[in-house]
Amino acid sequence: MKEETFSEYGKTEAIRLLFEGSGFSFNDRISFSPAAGSIVHNASRIFIEGMDFDLTYFPLKHLGYKCVVAATGELYASLAHPRLLSLRLGVSAKLDFGQVREIWSGATSAARLHGYSSVDLDLVPSPNGLTISVGATGEELKLTHGRRMAARSMDLVCVSGSLGAAYLGQQILEREKRSFQKARDNSYQPDLERYRMLVGSYLKPELGASTLAHLEDSGIYPSCGYLVSHGLSDALKRIVRDTGLGVKVYADKIPFEGNSFASGREMDIDPVSAAMNGGDDYRLLFVVPILSADKFRRDFQTFDVIGHLARPEVGAVLVTPDGVELPVKAQGWKEDED
Repeated sequence: MKEETFSEYGKTEAIRLLFEGSGFSFNDRISFSPAAGSIVHNASRIFIEGMDFDLTYFPLKHLGYKCVVAATGELYASLAHPRLLSLRLGVSAKLDFGQVREIWSGATSAARLHGYSSVDLDLVPSPNGLTISVGATGEELKLTHGRRMAARSMDLVCVSGSLGAAYLGQQILEREKRSFQKARDNSYQPDLERYRMLVGSYLKPELGASTLAHLEDSGIYPSCGYLVSHGLSDALKRIVRDTGLGVKVYADKIPFEGNSFASGREMDIDPVSAAMNGGDDYRLLFVVPILSADKFRRDFQTFDVIGHLARPEVGAVLVTPDGVELPVKAQGWKEDED
């Protein structure tokens, strides 16, 4: 099969070809008309080769998918429905057109799943490897915005799935990469089957595309929401900052993938530490009013209740199974900052 290269296409023609069969129309400018009274939210993320991903083991289609999920999760955390998606790919000389098509295929697959109405794309040269920039625009409906209540002490802290798995999965992939380099044998193939869930959590995280509609149908309006992408500790710090309240999370309530503890022992990594300070989980964390607690537990069984808000002086703490309250620390935050 003939290899496609950028040299045989101009930039505009390459973009037009990428849009063919994507389910989206090729358009230099995208826009939407928000409903009266709705709130427009924007989210953006940038992914840099060598810092945010390693092409040694990262499938390109999964990479495009994950980048869109990252920005989409920020919209969902704001209770905003996805509307517009904008991608900018900084492409280095080592990538051919077929490889860019793989990235685009993953990105548009995620865009279709999460209901984006329009997508645009730009391609620019990059001298230092692949860079992917994603911008997303969403719409929080007027009814949702109007019914959100201020957070109160004892409101529930709920998370949409297991934590720490992505970090463990990444560490497994890094370990196998080192083994591959040490073996100096291109036929070396790592056996990742028993780590499938952990590796999958890192390479292709999933978000429930129906979560917002489900919340609206149930009449449940979280007071605030966050995307857990830099560890649970970071999300808890943001809750304290944004609400002016304290927050308690219980270590024995944090959800984990089934083999997280076995794999953690194997690599000398504490899964609780991975959940608190690891990254790339892309789970939704909502603060749900205590008055909606029973209904939320009944209607949202894929979520786990892991803690609750508390008095301001509590700060952010992790409660051990023995009842010891440990102050939460997170990268990027001052140690004395609550």
